Amino acid sequence: MRVFHLIAFLAVLVTAVVAWTKEDHEIFDLVSAIEATEGKSTSFYSWLDIPSSASTQEISKAYRRKSLQLHPDKNKGVKNAHERFARLGVVAAILRNPEKRERYDFFYKNGVPTWRGTGYYYSRFRPGLGTVLTFLVILTSGLQYLVQKMNYNRDLKRVEQIRDQARAAAWGAKMTPVEGQRKVRVNLGGASRLDEDGNIIGGKMVDMVVEGDSVYILESDGSLWPVDSDTAVAPSIKRTWFLGLVTRLAQKVRGDEAAIDGAGKEQEGGEESDGGSGTASDAPGSGTVTPKEGGGAKSARAATMMAGGRRRKVVRKK
Repeated sequence: MRVFHLIAFLAVLVTAVVAWTKEDHEIFDLVSAIEATEGKSTSFYSWLDIPSSASTQEISKAYRRKSLQLHPDKNKGVKNAHERFARLGVVAAILRNPEKRERYDFFYKNGVPTWRGTGYYYSRFRPGLGTVLTFLVILTSGLQYLVQKMNYNRDLKRVEQIRDQARAAAWGAKMTPVEGQRKVRVNLGGASRLDEDGNIIGGKMVDMVVEGDSVYILESDGSLWPVDSDTAVAPSIKRTWFLGLVTRLAQKVRGDEAAIDGAGKEQEGGEESDGGSGTASDAPGSGTVTPKEGGGAKSARAATMMAGGRRRKVVRKK
């Protein structure tokens, strides 16, 4: 439902932004420029010193009077005199045009919008390629992080539901805690299937163990995997696509440098052994190599890391 409301809001926003025309953008620019030079809340009408209900004849008369005051020949040395005089002509032209005046009156009564559309700002600020790419990276990474957050909250709710189902099956409807371990079967949902007796089961059944307030998944080998909030994957800005890409590239570069260093050391070691006494490989009839102490532990540790990193501690069934 929230996603639907968000989509609806964006649709309304896009419709409103698309409604701004080129003439509207011209009005936006004039309003901003006049308020910057003549004072905040200065409107076209107040600048010409006429009411908003003034006729076209009154607007022309006010324009001629104001143009004499702002003419550059009478304001030599005044900063922005030419810009103010040119701006006055554009304002008078808008107010003397019925369609443009009607459009300005709409913004005069309802206020100029704060957000004027991406096209408006892009045409005026002209961001470079780097700025656009940076904005897109931040936008997409932020949206990805938002999706991670939503999935994390959903997973937390799902984990809590599973824990409640397991405790209800172990403790009964009154949810009175029972000492010791209780083995139960919990329906995790999914497609219907038949059990060993031919009965239809409405979803995937999983063996679980409840001990106190803790809930575990019972594996076929008897090991217990805890079901708690750590089961859900917390959102992380490091797992967004851009930072993830940078991290993988950095790891690849470090791995290549380590491989080059290792090859160099191996070559140096080979040269030293060629010039050595030959006590190991030169010994006739030997054909064996004595392993270094502790080598098996290092290999096991490396295999564990290759298998997927850190694993949570397994709790054996009592």
